Amino acid sequence: MADIIEYKIYGDDMQLVEIELDPQEGVRAEVGALMYMDNDIVMQTKAEGGIFKGFKRAIVGESFFITNFVNSGSGKSRVAFSAPYPGKIIPVNLIDFNSKFICQKNSYLCSANGIEITIQFVKKFGAGLFGGEGFILQRLEGNGMAFIHAGGTIVEKFLEPGETLRVDTGCVVGFSTTVDYDIKFVGGFKNALFGGEGIFLVQLTGPGKVYLQSLPFSRLADRVLQAAHFTSKDESRNISRGFIGGLFNDDKRF
Repeated sequence: MADIIEYKIYGDDMQLVEIELDPQEGVRAEVGALMYMDNDIVMQTKAEGGIFKGFKRAIVGESFFITNFVNSGSGKSRVAFSAPYPGKIIPVNLIDFNSKFICQKNSYLCSANGIEITIQFVKKFGAGLFGGEGFILQRLEGNGMAFIHAGGTIVEKFLEPGETLRVDTGCVVGFSTTVDYDIKFVGGFKNALFGGEGIFLVQLTGPGKVYLQSLPFSRLADRVLQAAHFTSKDESRNISRGFIGGLFNDDKRF
């Protein structure tokens, strides 16, 4: 049974979630997500689920440790967690999803004590081989609140039975376990070679709820790297020009 927690989300594009805990109630979060906490909150970092599960998370790029925050005082206390990059925090009540929810790797932020966080690999070979960001997913299980983070604007859709939606592999945030997840080839030589969107898309088939994000972290990181690369080149050219120009100017003095 997960702890029953109260929460409030602050901010717009750089959000944080503040969670209010009664005595002995707790919340767990990824390492590094903490923003602030009251004096009576006790922090305990450990390999959630044991060393084996910790190594399993580490192998797929997740944090080896999960940190628990427990209210050890006699009154209410608060603890807050912040989003790692611009976007939104999505509150997910697992009771509304039959106690199970699937989300993208690295989207988990925090949850009430009692929620299990495990790694789920895509079962289909094609999805696993070509899914990119969609290859490894996180599975949240329990009957309480969990909070996931997504980049940019959030789009919430409900797919009817048999209804299909094709999405960029990085733009899927999370979905109900009733939603079928697969990877499909975009089709067409020109689309694959010159489309610029990758050659595979995620295919989601209902029924169930789906959360999408307009700015995946990978897309943001790619743009930052591209900008840094061009900036470095420009700076190198300017330095070279300045150095060569200085030599010529020095020659003129003699």
